[in-house]
Amino acid sequence: MEPYIQISKINDFMYCPVSIYLHSLYENFNTKTYHQTPQVAGTLNHEAIESGTYSTARRFIMGLEVSSERYNLVGKIDIYDQGRKVLVERKTRIKTIYPGYRYQLYAQYFCMKEMGYEVKALFVHSLEDNKRYRIQVPKKKEREEFEAILQRMREFGPDDMRDHACERCAKSIYGTLAW
Repeated sequence: MEPYIQISKINDFMYCPVSIYLHSLYENFNTKTYHQTPQVAGTLNHEAIESGTYSTARRFIMGLEVSSERYNLVGKIDIYDQGRKVLVERKTRIKTIYPGYRYQLYAQYFCMKEMGYEVKALFVHSLEDNKRYRIQVPKKKEREEFEAILQRMREFGPDDMRDHACERCAKSIYGTLAW
């Protein structure tokens, strides 16, 4: 059996595959020692979801734990609007719709479908400017791309990190780590 993949790690992997490993180095530390402003803002933005205080409307499901046996995925969603059958992933500020955002939503979508929820639409929501961006529900081509990403994640190993010199990691919270 394949190991489970955390849904949140899909976006990290798309950012830079090595970032997942680097992130794991910090996981046991207090986040105050390494989080920068964007990570702090993201954590604060998710508090309303985690505490269930985003909305009192009964149609919203917040922070639902989801999983997929087919894809061996686990994670949480941000918001599912039961009335409109809409799944929403919230981000602090969206300047570009990155592939990682789409694949993260696809993972949530496939989990929700497998768990018996009807999902008609997908959105990423930019909190700073209150804008929503529609992500098309995955068709066959997108499903195949998604499955290929999961396969790449499962196959990624220590040899793939050799000679890593990623500008993204250098500018991120991992930039202080020596290579």
